[in-house]
Amino acid sequence: MTTEILIAGFGGQGVLFAGKFLAYKALLENKQLSWLPSYGPEMRGGTANCSVIISDEPVGSPIVSKPDVLIVMNLPSLDKYEDAVVPGGKIFVDSTLIERKVNRTDVDVYYIPATKLANDIEAPTLANMIMIGKVIKETGVVPYDNIDKALDKVVSARKAALKEINFKALDTGYNN
Repeated sequence: MTTEILIAGFGGQGVLFAGKFLAYKALLENKQLSWLPSYGPEMRGGTANCSVIISDEPVGSPIVSKPDVLIVMNLPSLDKYEDAVVPGGKIFVDSTLIERKVNRTDVDVYYIPATKLANDIEAPTLANMIMIGKVIKETGVVPYDNIDKALDKVVSARKAALKEINFKALDTGYNN
C-alpha cells in the first residue's frame, strides 16, 4: 500500500516539520518513504509545501502530483491543490483560517479548527501537529502508538521541553 500526502500552507506554519514528523514515524514503522520539502522563495509568508510518500514498497519518485491526502493550512493552498487530489482521497482543512468549503464531492473532507484548538491548548504555533493527529486518526497511514518515539527524532535535544506540548497537540488532533 502506498499513500501520497501533500501538506501545504504559509511558510512558518510548520508544514515542513509536520512532513518530517510523518516521515520519521513511517521510518519507525519500517515503511519505505520519501520526504520532499519545498525550500525557496515561498518561505517566510509565501506558500510552502511538503510531499510525503509512505509505502510498503520502494518509492520510485518523490514527486506527489496526485495526492491521496491533502492537508491545507491556508486558502491559497486549498485553491492550488484541491483539484489535484485523487477521487476518493481525503482533504484536511484548517477551518479556523479557511472559510470556504471544498468544492469537490468525490473526496472525504475534514474541517478541523486547528489554529483555534492550538490557541486553546496554549500552543499557538502547533496547528500543524493538531492537523497531523487528525490525519493519523482518519487515514491510519501510520499507527498512533509510540508517537513519542517519532517526536524524539524531530524535536531536537536543545528543544526537548517542546516535546510534551507537541504530543499534546497531536493528541488534541487525534481526539477531536
